[in-house]
Amino acid sequence: MSNVMVNPELRNKIDSVAGVLQWVQREFSPAALASSFGAEDMVLTDLIQRFAPDIAIFTLDTGRLNEQTHRLHETTRQRYGVEIEVWYPDTQALQRFVRDNGINPFYRSVELRQACCSVRKVQPLSRALTGRRAWITGLRRTQSVTRNRLPLHEYDTDHGLEKFNPLVSWSEQQVWTYIRAFDVPYNELHDLGYPSVGCAPCTRAITAGEDVRAGRWWWENPADKECGLHVRKTG
Repeated sequence: MSNVMVNPELRNKIDSVAGVLQWVQREFSPAALASSFGAEDMVLTDLIQRFAPDIAIFTLDTGRLNEQTHRLHETTRQRYGVEIEVWYPDTQALQRFVRDNGINPFYRSVELRQACCSVRKVQPLSRALTGRRAWITGLRRTQSVTRNRLPLHEYDTDHGLEKFNPLVSWSEQQVWTYIRAFDVPYNELHDLGYPSVGCAPCTRAITAGEDVRAGRWWWENPADKECGLHVRKTG
């Protein structure tokens, strides 16, 4: 890694993330990275394999992912020789939801979209985190208005474990500089104008000048656009 040329600022950030990951591996095992196979998650996958390989990696397969995401999943397995846990929605819960609401109800209201995310993502996440002491995400502060106060480390009271966001202070440019410098595989959707990777019906390409999260649930208010994975319950 020392032979790869990156600027001092990014080098310091890489060293900082490596230190966080090694701390998590040492003090909060078992821990896992939750990967959607977006650019940030691929940076963390690469860093985990280099510095903290005992940290597991899992993904939530909602049943509505793009084929490009599945291809990257397989590429990642082969490139790093790592097994990636796959967590799916509960079959009966999903069947009930589709029966009661239709196959694409998320376009009709925020409430139905959030209910779909709950069945396909939030509930599987809870199962994936059972028995863990920490989980790691690729969230960054500059991704959206809902994330501009994101901490590096917090206690997730909903799931009862530590949560780490090691790339919280990275810029999009730094993410891509790392990917290119270290030849990290990435999702083909990014080359098609998708800065954010999610379910196919709820994710689109963006145009020049649009916010990086503009392609997620583009019919909703930007201040509310979260799937529920990173939103604390209230009350």
